[in-house]
Amino acid sequence: MVTMPLMPAVATRAPRQLPGLHSPAAGFDQPFEMLAACHERLARTLALLGRLLDHLDNGAADGNARSAASAVWRYFELAAPQHHRDEELHLLPRMRASGHPALQAAAAQMLDDHAAFRAQWQRLGPALAALRDGDPPAAATLRALAEPFIRRHGSHLALENGLAYPAVAAQLGASDRAAMGAEMARRRDVRTTG
Repeated sequence: MVTMPLMPAVATRAPRQLPGLHSPAAGFDQPFEMLAACHERLARTLALLGRLLDHLDNGAADGNARSAASAVWRYFELAAPQHHRDEELHLLPRMRASGHPALQAAAAQMLDDHAAFRAQWQRLGPALAALRDGDPPAAATLRALAEPFIRRHGSHLALENGLAYPAVAAQLGASDRAAMGAEMARRRDVRTTG
């Protein structure tokens, strides 16, 4: 039986990296491109979590499983909260004030999703940390915690990518984008040039 590695191969050329966003990305002068890059990383991390569940179903709570659990934990513990804050500060207020019922409903759904993710993470995060630290929970327990988390993220990403990001990006001029990017950088203690 051929198995797929848990961790994808690493490219030989090192991409530009930013704190809390360790994937090829635009700079803070392109905040919507940064948000989109974070969604790409989120999708990869969710896929890794799915592969981890399958790996554990085969009884392999090995070094690969611990490494994958560590990567998933690190993303959702460190990067995801910053990303949600970006959206809550810069997208949701504009969506609520838009006067468009679909955008207002989407803003409410996004906020509900963020709260649900935090609640789900309170259970899933410690289970992944235990696996990372060599004390794995039962595979069925981890799957029961992870699958609803993965599913909800799927619909959340579709809402943001399909409606929220394009609608808010269309509203913002260069100065608003610059202010948004500067705030995102400041919150992450990143110095920007310019």
